[in-house]
Amino acid sequence: MLPVLLIVDDEKSTRDVLCSALEDDYEVYAAANGKAARAILESEPVDILLTDLRLGGESGMDLIDHARALPLPPTCIMMTAYGSPATAAEAKRHGAYYFLTKPLNLDEVELLLKRAAHTRSLEAENRELTASLRPTGGLDAMLGNSPQMQAIFNRIRQVAPSTATVLIEGETGTGKELVAKAIHSLSPRAGSKFVAVNCAALSPQLMESELFGHEKGAFTGAMQRRIGRFEEADGGTLFLDEIGEIDMPTQVKLLRVLAEKSIERVGSNEPIAVNVRVIAATNRNLQEMVQAGTFRQDLYQRINVISLRLPPLRERVGDVVLMANAFVQEFCKENNKEPKTLSRPALDLLRAYNWPGNVRQLRTAMEHGVVMSASNYIAAEDLPEYLLPQSAPPIPQNNLHTDFELDFGGSFNLEYVERCTILRALEHTKGNRSRAAELLGINRRTLQRKMSETPEMFRKYLS
Repeated sequence: MLPVLLIVDDEKSTRDVLCSALEDDYEVYAAANGKAARAILESEPVDILLTDLRLGGESGMDLIDHARALPLPPTCIMMTAYGSPATAAEAKRHGAYYFLTKPLNLDEVELLLKRAAHTRSLEAENRELTASLRPTGGLDAMLGNSPQMQAIFNRIRQVAPSTATVLIEGETGTGKELVAKAIHSLSPRAGSKFVAVNCAALSPQLMESELFGHEKGAFTGAMQRRIGRFEEADGGTLFLDEIGEIDMPTQVKLLRVLAEKSIERVGSNEPIAVNVRVIAATNRNLQEMVQAGTFRQDLYQRINVISLRLPPLRERVGDVVLMANAFVQEFCKENNKEPKTLSRPALDLLRAYNWPGNVRQLRTAMEHGVVMSASNYIAAEDLPEYLLPQSAPPIPQNNLHTDFELDFGGSFNLEYVERCTILRALEHTKGNRSRAAELLGINRRTLQRKMSETPEMFRKYLS
C-alpha cells in the first residue's frame, strides 16, 4: 500500500505542483485550509502531513497540534516562505519532523518524504511487534484507530472493573458481542464463564426456561431438570443480545432477577441466589419502545446503568481500510493463500460504500475478495458486485457535451467519482480516447495519465 500524504496549503498552485509530483509514490490528499485538513485527518489514516505555516487566518502550528493529538498521529512536516531559526525551533516543539523553507526544492521534498515514510514504516513494525508481545486485555479482537473507537476502548477499560449493568446499543454487525466479551475479559470475573443468549432466536415459550431453567415435569416434554443461563453464568457474565425482543411477561421476571439477584426455575418456587453481571445489547431504540409500551421503563432503567453506543461503520470511514486489511490476511491464512494486498481501486470502493451491514458485511466482502482473487492483490472486480458502481443512463447522442446525471448507488469520494466518470465517457465513445477527453473537457494526455494511475479499472481501454 502507498503511504497516505496530506498536503495543506492555501496556495492552489503549490498544492497542484506537489500533488502532480508526488501522486505516483503516495496516496495524496490536498486541503486548502485547516478545517478541510482536520476533516481528512479524522476520516483517513494519514501517514504524513505536509503543511504550510500560514493557512489564511489559521496557523499550521495549530494543525500540527491537532494531528499530534490523534490516536495514531501522522509524521508532520512544516513548510513556509517566512522561515527563521526561531520559527523552525517552534515547529519542532510542536512535534514537526522537519522544517522546509519555500521556494521548495522538489528533489529535497521527495527525499525528505521517503525518509519520513521509511521511519514511519519502522515505527509501525515496532508497534506491531510490541503489541504481539504483551497481553491486549480483551480488546485484541477489536480494530479501530478512529477517535470514536478509541473513545469506546477507553470506556470499556473504565467500565470493566465495576459490577454495573451495561447496555450496548448499535446497528446489526457493529460488534456488540465483541464489546461484551472485552468487558468480561477485563473484569474481575474474567476467570469465570461468559454466557451469551440471543434473545431474538428464542420464542416466548422457550425464553423463560432458557434463562431461568426448569424442573422435571414443569411442562410437557420436561423430562429432567435443566439449569438455565443465569445459573450457568453464576460468578461470571451473562450477555443478553437483542434484549428488545424479550416478551413482556419475561421482562417482568427478568426485572425481579436483576433486583433480587435470585432466580426461580420454571415449576419451582424455591429461590436460587445467583451472582451474575448482566450485559445487554440491542439494535432497537429502547426509549421509543418504552414510549410505545412494548418495553418496561423500570427494566430499561435497571439495564441502562452504563450505556455504550457503537458507531456504524459509515461514521468511521478511517477504520475501513485498517479492518479490511486485517480481514484479508485472516482469510488468506484460513484459505492457505499467500498474503494479498488491496489494489487502489478496490480501496476506493471500500471507502466509498455505505456499509449498511457494518463490520460483519465488510468481513464477508473481504472473504469474497480473497477467494475470487487469482493474483497477489485484490482488484475491484474481485469484490462483491454490490460494491461496484451501478450502470448509468446512456449519454444522449445528439450533444457531446450534454450534462448527465451520475447514479452510483451511494456516497462516493471525489477521486472515485472522477474515475467512474472517465469510465462512462470511454464506454460512451466505445474506447475513443480523443472523443472521451473532449467530452470530459480535458486533453488526451491528461486522460491517458489518469487511466494509467488505476490500470485495473481501465484495463479494457488501455490495450
